Amino acid sequence: MVDWLAFAREAGRGSLESVAIMAAIIFPLMLLMEMARDAQLLDRFSEKVSPVLKVFGMSGEASLPLLVGGVFGLAYGAGVIIESARSGRITWRDLFLVNVFLSLCHSVIEDTALFIALGADPVVILGGRLVLAVVITYLVSRSGWLTSRERGKLKVPVGG
Repeated sequence: MVDWLAFAREAGRGSLESVAIMAAIIFPLMLLMEMARDAQLLDRFSEKVSPVLKVFGMSGEASLPLLVGGVFGLAYGAGVIIESARSGRITWRDLFLVNVFLSLCHSVIEDTALFIALGADPVVILGGRLVLAVVITYLVSRSGWLTSRERGKLKVPVGG
């Protein structure tokens, strides 16, 4: 017979541990992001990648959410994406295209390492994901669908 109390206790403990681990990563990441913004490091990074982002019709402000989500993954990148959206630093278009790209190409270091451990070719894994993400994001950025949706822009709620 299943001990539901023990099950609930273990599930609760595991969930709290996961939240604590995520908070231990997200909070310092947000702090570093603000420090980098104050030191204008993000502005310099945005200037460097701006020409690439312009191909997709994106602003330099989209560079940080793309970087964090691409390297650390969606769970950690979400904090940066939400903060950028709530602060008004990222447009609806940028937000949408960042999410399109990251849905296909996120957590590239961790995921690639996992697949390498299983015997996969890292060039195929990383290259395939990157090429697919770039092509799909480009096509979406040029579609009439995205332009028509910009008229009724998404409102990101401020606060909790």
